[in-house]
Amino acid sequence: MCLAVPGKIERLYDRDGTLMAVVDFGGIRKDVCLQYIPDALPGQYVVVHVGFAIQRLDEESAMRTLREFEHLGVLAEEFGDGFELAARQAGVANPDGGR
Repeated sequence: MCLAVPGKIERLYDRDGTLMAVVDFGGIRKDVCLQYIPDALPGQYVVVHVGFAIQRLDEESAMRTLREFEHLGVLAEEFGDGFELAARQAGVANPDGGR
């Protein structure tokens, strides 16, 4: 499943001329492209889809959505170890040893 997930911008940086950010998704941190929202700032919440921030979001809405996603197990599914999830669903050992 590929969702648009809210996260909080922690810091900005440049990667080969592309504006990027480290974004916190309820404790899971990922690199996100900010080219669609170049004036976004650390501390703001953004909605991220396939690695791109696509819109801003207020903190209350972001936190409510993150809580619901966590409750439903969506964050682990979206950001977790794909090999681990597939192995668990198949009832076999993780092929990469959980590395």
